[in-house]
Amino acid sequence: MRKRKPTGRRHDTGKREPSSAAPRSPRDEWVYGWHAVLAALKNPHRKPGRLIATANAAARLREDLPAATPDILSRAALDDLLPDSAVHQGIALDAPPPTMPALEDILADASENAVVVVLDQVTDPHNVGAILRSAAAFDAIAVIVQDRSAPPPGGALAKAASGALDIVPLARVTNLARTLERLGQAGFWRIGFDGAANSSLADAPLSGRTALVLGAEGSGLRRLTRENCDHLAHIETPGNLQTLNVSNATAIALYEIARRGRQED
Repeated sequence: MRKRKPTGRRHDTGKREPSSAAPRSPRDEWVYGWHAVLAALKNPHRKPGRLIATANAAARLREDLPAATPDILSRAALDDLLPDSAVHQGIALDAPPPTMPALEDILADASENAVVVVLDQVTDPHNVGAILRSAAAFDAIAVIVQDRSAPPPGGALAKAASGALDIVPLARVTNLARTLERLGQAGFWRIGFDGAANSSLADAPLSGRTALVLGAEGSGLRRLTRENCDHLAHIETPGNLQTLNVSNATAIALYEIARRGRQED
């Protein structure tokens, strides 16, 4: 991590600093929350800007990253800088999102059993963040979103991802249908999730290169997205509630791929 010169510290008195205490930055470029900030600071592809923390969070940070030099602000000052209701845990980093590889670079590095997650108009940053977290946990190589409908890759998304944004590429593409065509050409079997599908996840082919394609809650997959899938499947739910949050559905599908892979080994 590039060492930055201290920019002056303030003691956490519990009083609100004036508005000049920290420069204003776009709120969706702040990364906040312990795991998200720590992962961003450790990511060599990030270009971190100003690091701010309460006195207690700064003391904790020194145990993990002694070279980090946060400016000390009160909790009220952090609240004022960040989006409303941001759960910042006393620490935030002003940093643009990491530069993500292009789709072709991701495909060039894909193994024979690579897994990607493709999201069709999933706009909730908490859902996208949670999906990134599951993708990191189950070793997916990328999460792919359509640029015009994706939430900004900071703020709530980075917090929900809990550091996964700095582990799994979040690839933003212009045309999702063409991206699915390219995945098919690269040997990915494209599994679309649709509650009305005849076949269940248990019957879906999940070996080799796999792309899991999921749509927004309510609207589901769009027509062109469905048409560019090789197989449509639903997740069986034996309980009284028949629908799942998209991030939960993704986690279940990723787990099923990992489970089958262990069995084959």
